[in-house]
Parts: sequence; structure tokens; C-alpha cells
Amino acid sequence: METIRLQTRAREEMVRLDGPVAEVMRARQWRDGVLLLFCPPTTAALTVNESADPDVARDIIAFLRRRIPPNDSFAHSEGNSDAHVKTSLLGPDLMLMVEEGRVLLGTWQGIYFFEGDGPRQREIWLKFMPTPPNEAPPGGGP
Repeated sequence: METIRLQTRAREEMVRLDGPVAEVMRARQWRDGVLLLFCPPTTAALTVNESADPDVARDIIAFLRRRIPPNDSFAHSEGNSDAHVKTSLLGPDLMLMVEEGRVLLGTWQGIYFFEGDGPRQREIWLKFMPTPPNEAPPGGGP
């Protein structure tokens, strides 16, 4: 398992992870398989969405703020219940296909970390599962 550490700057923000993920993959020489990204904090999440226009990330945050405001009569007393709910909606993990050392994403897609209760020091865990080598065809032929 590998770890990406990042420092968020705001209570809510979307941080691009494409670069840090690519750096880990390059350093570990991960070529073909499946990459699992997991976000252990309960007030942060991972998602894949459009990366060509930064307004999309801002729109996601604005939408979540409007629908799940911070002070919405939550019973949890820490003042971050809205972040827990937002994290549950977005999810703690991503499973991504990797081919020839690159994460397979659509033309406009990027990997994002959602911070819901920052600023904080955060971690994302990465686990690579390589594609098994091709097995011999039935009958033992070439």
C-alpha cells in the first residue's frame, strides 16, 4: 500500500489528485491492473468528474452546501455533520483501471479529493492489483 498526503486549505474544497496518483504509479512502476484509492477520514471523499472546467468542482461544492448546510439541526455535536453526510454521498473509495502505466479516464475526467471539514492534513491510501499473467490455453498448447 502507498499513501498520498495532502494539506487542504479550506473547510470545503476539491483537490485534483491526477498528478500525485501518476507520481506514485510511476515510482512503483505499476503498469496494468486495477488501482484502489481509499480515503480513511469520515469527513472527506473521492470522486471522478470533469477536470477541464474548474467551475464544475466549484459547482459541486456549492450544490452540496445548499442542499446540506453546516447548521441544519444535526444531533452530532462536533459541528461537522454536514461533512459526514456529504462524504457518505460521494463515497470513500474509487476503483480505477490502469493500462500501460496510466489510469484510464474519459477525455474530460479527473480524480478529485473532496475536503468537507478542513483545513486539515489528509491521507489517501492506494492499493494496486496487477492484472494476472495470461494463463496457458486449455489443453496446454501455446
